[in-house]
Formats: sequence, structure tokens, C-alpha cells
Amino acid sequence: MIDRADTETVLYRVAISAFTYYPGKEAEEPGYTVEEDLAWCLAPLAAHPAIVDELRTRIRLLITDPTADRRGFLATLAQLAGDH
Repeated sequence: MIDRADTETVLYRVAISAFTYYPGKEAEEPGYTVEEDLAWCLAPLAAHPAIVDELRTRIRLLITDPTADRRGFLATLAQLAGDH
């Protein structure tokens, strides 16, 4: 089980990253990459590399696709925190 504070931090960071992302951001903001946002979002889970690997693709999609279904991600975070 992962500390609930860490999963809440991941949720907050994914939400901020998704809200501030827009197509063409990498071209308009020199130095910005989605990888930078991914690293920031996943940092609270750094002690759990298998979970980071599992969530990386999903979080990338949540950041870059405003139509992506977030319910599964929220359920996964709740399960990781033991809130099932």
C-alpha cells in the first residue's frame, strides 16, 4: 500500500499538468516536454518503480488527451492507497 498523501499528490499533479497542457505547447514553450510533466507527476511514487512504469503511459494520455477517461486512473490511485 502507498501513502494516501502520495497518491493525492500524484492526482493533483496530473490534474494541473492536464489542465495546463495544450497541443503545440512544446513548440511554444522552449524547453518544455511532456516528459518533464510526467517526471513531476510520478515523483511521489519514485520508491515504487513498478507502479511508476505501470502508470507512465496512462498519465501521458491523461495529460495530452482531454477526452481520456479518468475514472480508471482514479480507481487505481484509490486502490494503491487502500481505499477500495
